[in-house]
Amino acid sequence: MKLLVFQHIACEHPGALRRFLAEDGIAWDAVELDAGEAIPPLEAYDMLWVMGGPMDVWDIEDCPWLIAEKRAIRRWVREFGRPYLGLCLGHQLLADALGGTCGPQRPPEIGILDVDLTEAGRADPVFGRLPARAKALQWHSVRVAQTPEDAVVLAKSDVCPIQAMRVGRRAYAMQYHVELEPETIPAWGCVPAYEEALAKTRGPGALANLAKEAESLMPTFLANAGTLYRGFMDAVR
Repeated sequence: MKLLVFQHIACEHPGALRRFLAEDGIAWDAVELDAGEAIPPLEAYDMLWVMGGPMDVWDIEDCPWLIAEKRAIRRWVREFGRPYLGLCLGHQLLADALGGTCGPQRPPEIGILDVDLTEAGRADPVFGRLPARAKALQWHSVRVAQTPEDAVVLAKSDVCPIQAMRVGRRAYAMQYHVELEPETIPAWGCVPAYEEALAKTRGPGALANLAKEAESLMPTFLANAGTLYRGFMDAVR
C-alpha cells in the first residue's frame, strides 16, 4: 500500500503514527500544500491522510490551494471510495468538501480534555476498539457544525458534539490529535498562531503546563494511537 499525506504546516505531520507505518513497511509521500507543492495524481495512492494546520477551512483568499485540496478530498472519497483519515483541520476539510459545514468553536477547545464515544462509535470497527472515554489533545477554535448527510458521528465532547465521524465505510476523521508524541506540544508552541490561542485560552505558562500534563499521559496516548492505527488498517483493507 502507498499513502499520500496532505500537510499544511511542517510541524503537523503523522507524528507517532509514523512508527506504525514504518513497522508495516508502508511508503508515504507528504505534500506540503502551504509551501506551494502540487497535489500529485491521486490514482497512484491507496490511502489519503489529511493533517492539521493553523488556517481555517474558509481561508481560501489567503490559502487558495485549499480549493484544490477540497476538490481532491471530494474526488478521493466520493469517486474513488478509498481510505481517508483526517485529523483536526483534516476532519473539518472532510466535512466541508462533502457538503457539511464548519463554524467557530465556542469556547475554543485547547488542552488535554475528555472525548467520549457515541453509541455508533462503540459499535464501529475502528473506534470500538478504543476506550469509551479517553483523554486527548485538543487545539482548535473551529468545529464541524454539520456533518455530510451520510456521515456517522463516532465521538463527542462536552462542548463539541462532532469530535469524530465516519463517511461511508472508509473515510474517518477526528477533531482531536491521536498523533501526539513527546515533541509535539513544544514544536506546536513555536507556531505564533498556536501559541497565541493557547495563551489566550489557558493563561500565562500554559505551554509548559500542557507539555508536563501530556508527558504523564504519553504512554496512554501512544497506546491509543496504535489501537486506532491498527483498527483503521484492518477496516480499510
